[in-house]
Amino acid sequence: MRPCIVVETCITPGQTFVNRHIQHLFGGAVCVIADQLTPDAPKDGRYLALDDISRPMLDRLIAPTARLRGHLVHGSNRVPWGAARRAVGDFLDQHRPDVILAEFGPQGVALAPIANALGIPMFCYFRGADASSRLRHTHVQRAYRRMMPRLAGVFAVSQSLLDNLAAVGVVHPNAHVIPSGVDVRRFVPGEKRPGSVLGIGRFVEKKHPLLTIRAFAEASKNHPHAHLTLIGDGELYEPARALVAELGLGDKVSLPGALPHDAVRAHLERAQIYAQHSVTARNGNTEGLPTSIQEAMAAGCIIVSTRHAGIPEAVSEGETGFLVPEHDAPGYTAALAQALALAPEQRAAMAQAARDTAVARYDNAALLIRLEDTICASLR
Repeated sequence: MRPCIVVETCITPGQTFVNRHIQHLFGGAVCVIADQLTPDAPKDGRYLALDDISRPMLDRLIAPTARLRGHLVHGSNRVPWGAARRAVGDFLDQHRPDVILAEFGPQGVALAPIANALGIPMFCYFRGADASSRLRHTHVQRAYRRMMPRLAGVFAVSQSLLDNLAAVGVVHPNAHVIPSGVDVRRFVPGEKRPGSVLGIGRFVEKKHPLLTIRAFAEASKNHPHAHLTLIGDGELYEPARALVAELGLGDKVSLPGALPHDAVRAHLERAQIYAQHSVTARNGNTEGLPTSIQEAMAAGCIIVSTRHAGIPEAVSEGETGFLVPEHDAPGYTAALAQALALAPEQRAAMAQAARDTAVARYDNAALLIRLEDTICASLR
């Protein structure tokens, strides 16, 4: 089976799940269509960058009409036309993929009409914002509804995303929940530091890092050796630094910024508790099923998080972690305090349960095989 993967940007460090598909799906015999290629993308004929296709004068003249037609017919002006449409057709004719996998909703909308015209079965993977904040727009709902009959199947990293889609009438009879998963052989428990609390992710509204800092400040008052590390950067990074200074937590909270993946893995190996207060952003953006939580569970961390999106599908209350409602600052503080106060035998049992869950449900090697098997079964 030879797949073609469709993605917005190839290759980006933050999209490990997409990169893994490019490297390993059906043995890595893939071709890729992307809006843009980063310098990390291989320089060979298996990769097509739509942004690099030159537009002849005629294309530029008819651009408004072509985009309007795409919007009216397909619900999106992203569907390639003119020189880009011809380039995609030639690329697919050259590589002759057996199946196309669009890694996000917008990419599925853009390529589904071409895949149908060429008789190539296509699947679409939903992963987060594409099935949450984007659904607030009626034109996106309309585009997704028009896309569904053109697809051979749909995947999502959590049931919550499929529920979001169904709530606006976007459904497919061949829909499957397959998390992205993590490498459970690389993310393993190490020597845990007593009282260590870790959070990973962009410093943005959806992650609510300021609430985590305030909750830790209260929860750790009776735990003088407790220490919080929040890895990442973003628009709330400087406000977070200011809050740490304001609360006098310079010796108890570390904000190292964004770190390489191997450094993040080393932090997870040593952390006892993983804290992430995910919330629905004001624009409707939600998590799918955070990779960081799956990695933390594989590393034997006790999870303290929220009942948000796909997180309750992964974390079992009282067994592998503690969950509270979104924006529940007192509840989150109490959950962190409870995690810090666990007796050694309780902490060990919960950490092992988290690890066991990750190995059983989020091993990316097993999930890749499940994805391949589901695609093959759908095409029989």
